[in-house]
Amino acid sequence: MNGLMLGRLSPALRARVEGGAAAWDAARGTARLWARDASLWTGSDEAAWLGWLDLPTAPGIGADALMALAEDARGFSDVLLLGMGGSSLGPEVVAATLPTIVGAPHLHVLDSTDPAQVRRIAAGLDPTRTLVLVASKSGSTLEPEILRLHFFAWLRSALGDQAGRHCMAVTDPGSKLEAAATADGYRHVVRGIKSVGGRFSALSPFGLVPAALCGHDTRLLIAHAQAMAAACAPERAALDNPGVALGLVLGHAALAGQDKLTLVLSPGLRALGAWLEQLVAESTGKQGRAIIPVDGEPLAAPARYGADRLFVHVGLVGEVDPATTAVQALAAAGLPVCRIEVPECQHLFAEFFRWEVATAVAGAVMGVHPFDQPDVEASKIETRRLTNEYDATGALPAEAPLWSGEGVSVFAPAAHASTLAGASDLAGLLRAHLATLRASDYVGLLAYLDRSPVHERVLLGMRTALLTATGHATCVGFGPRFLHSTGQAYKGGPDTGVFVQITCDDAADLPVPGQRASFGVVKAAQARGDFEVLAARGRRALRVHLHGDPTAGLERISAALTRALA
Repeated sequence: MNGLMLGRLSPALRARVEGGAAAWDAARGTARLWARDASLWTGSDEAAWLGWLDLPTAPGIGADALMALAEDARGFSDVLLLGMGGSSLGPEVVAATLPTIVGAPHLHVLDSTDPAQVRRIAAGLDPTRTLVLVASKSGSTLEPEILRLHFFAWLRSALGDQAGRHCMAVTDPGSKLEAAATADGYRHVVRGIKSVGGRFSALSPFGLVPAALCGHDTRLLIAHAQAMAAACAPERAALDNPGVALGLVLGHAALAGQDKLTLVLSPGLRALGAWLEQLVAESTGKQGRAIIPVDGEPLAAPARYGADRLFVHVGLVGEVDPATTAVQALAAAGLPVCRIEVPECQHLFAEFFRWEVATAVAGAVMGVHPFDQPDVEASKIETRRLTNEYDATGALPAEAPLWSGEGVSVFAPAAHASTLAGASDLAGLLRAHLATLRASDYVGLLAYLDRSPVHERVLLGMRTALLTATGHATCVGFGPRFLHSTGQAYKGGPDTGVFVQITCDDAADLPVPGQRASFGVVKAAQARGDFEVLAARGRRALRVHLHGDPTAGLERISAALTRALA
């Protein structure tokens, strides 16, 4: 069935999926999807956001134009993409998954306001040989806007009036970014498609332009997507339709309480997980419902898992996958597993389309609007309020920690503070916080830190310890990028998350040209805005603020967590 195998689903889930497929076909679900029938979901404005269905045949930019852009980029050694959410995650998968093309520029993606990360990325690039690609649908998203200002100044310091010749933009027609790019003399401005939301834009210019700039054969990538679209066509019965069948599995598993979508990705496709996190969580996590994607969590023995898991194993045909034996053990133990076989990495854009169809179908099964993100907007509003106060007063609002010591300060919402009373050290606070875990809950580690390999390694150790000790699903997000991704489900989904937010002092801040608030201030406002929305939604959240070196501080949290779990 186009690489999708359902044979390892548990009998109970398989029966639900088969019954759901019969009902879907009887209701002409696939035909209604392709006909843009909003009544398939909530009867709201869904039809206005289904332009992604056309992208395999009408991607918004022609093959000849992409080839011309690729040829034009041959004089650069690197492309630096500045974006957020759907504008950055698809290109990041392309850069990590498709083979490097000799002679073509190397793609780097920056989607952070952490000053250490911004400085680290810039230090590794030569401005005289770098093409800066600013990608933003609205053209007004905070993070790409301040990154644009910073890196235009970076280019101008080396190139003077020629800085604009080292810049490109991908944005929707009429956006603020389009106007700024024109004024600054950008090399190219490529227009997106307004009826395609950010997380569904991988097959649009937002995904195709970065792929072309790096020398990839976009004709081949789109041809595979066209084949997948044909396989997902209305005339195909639900269980013979690779996108619809997967969506029915995801949706009915969630309704049955198996809402922790645990992604097991073979080595060659590992980067796909971050893109899937946004697509699934931001589309389904609302109105108290959600599919919570779990990406990058090490596999454990079957006995460690609760009844809330659905495992989807995505593998490249012919690739040695160390997880295969562990996944077979999960299926043998009766845990629900389905497998997707991808013929080769060049089928990446076909997988983008399969999962977009699946997510739309899952949203229909769950009765949610898959194309909006109301709780992402809530965090943006809080961030804007805090940065406006900084602009007016020169400081963020004062705040009092619940506890300080061991090189950290700990904060908690007033409603949650009583739960933590009596703890006398960081380990005790973490122990009391984690004691609120209930069956089918998950733990989210939300780190507003440089997304460096060493920080990723420490956080991986923390989530491994949590899984081993508690059996609960674990998620890790680096702020602010997760705000445009899983952050929607954390706030709009069910109250099943127990969150540890990690913030830090910035050893060396970074100014934003023309702005009063620096990168560090913006990041702090984003973290505090995120925390305030979590608190307002009654979420169980703890914030640990690191003083001094962030890496040493993160190691201290890890050590305290080990003691708490003991």
